[in-house]
Amino acid sequence: STMSGEKARINTGVKFLFGGSAGMAATLFVQPLDLVKNRMQLSGTTGKREYRSAIHALTSIVKNEGVRTVYTGLSAGLLRQASYTTVRLGIYTWLFERFTVGNQTPSFLMKANIAMAAGAVGAFAGTPAEIALIRMTGDGRLPIEQRRNYKNAFEAIGRIAREEGVTTLWRGCVPTVMRAMVVNVAQLATYSQAKEMIASSGVLPQGIAVHFAASMISGFTTAFASMPVDIAKTRIQSMRVIDGKPEYKNGADVILKVIKNEGIFALWKGFTPCYLRIGPYTVLALMILEQMNGAYYKFVLGVEPKSGL
Repeated sequence: STMSGEKARINTGVKFLFGGSAGMAATLFVQPLDLVKNRMQLSGTTGKREYRSAIHALTSIVKNEGVRTVYTGLSAGLLRQASYTTVRLGIYTWLFERFTVGNQTPSFLMKANIAMAAGAVGAFAGTPAEIALIRMTGDGRLPIEQRRNYKNAFEAIGRIAREEGVTTLWRGCVPTVMRAMVVNVAQLATYSQAKEMIASSGVLPQGIAVHFAASMISGFTTAFASMPVDIAKTRIQSMRVIDGKPEYKNGADVILKVIKNEGIFALWKGFTPCYLRIGPYTVLALMILEQMNGAYYKFVLGVEPKSGL
């Protein structure tokens, strides 16, 4: 029951649904790393060094707040994937098709621009969920009377809109968008390069081993490039406005204050969990996506699945 090549394609709507779902499924595994990263980026605002390392951060959180804490903010993490990933993939696919002439796919530079644009629009769509995520994961470090105690992402978004105004949902939007642009371009550039290099060297068997190694190399570069903007985003989105005065004016202000008060290397606080999140997250999402696509070809389109990503 094979179909003509033209018909046997996954329609765009299903692609976005799968992309968002794969992102959400991968989040179930990496949420604790997000929590540790956010806590490490917020540490230092109290004036003392709270965590020596990612392991120390994780063990202190579990010891002081219980093991279930590592999944705090999961609803926000899932909502962020549903909004950010789906929109980003949608825009990327749409622009990619727009700039494909016949069999001529866009040049690398064009791809980078498309990735930046898609990342920016996706990040804008995902900012409210991002704020909920940052605040929910950071809540447990605050004194009890200062905690926000959001029950889930939807309640968080509703309360932020009511208590602080709708525009607060897009607080830190500029660094969020900048970070997404950096992440998307860095991932695109380094992932495909690393994959080609590893595949042609023949050191690893083709398939998942190559994808994993390429993701870890790409993850390192991506994490390193995006961390300073990321810390600006995290601090702005969790900050308090005291007597009408916000703690930070903008992303540049955060970066300057961090360098002045905590030293330049503090900009890469939370690097380990961020790196460990980006690499395996990419692999998990791609693996899950492969499986979903394969099942769709087989059971819905009735054709043999195409292999490879």
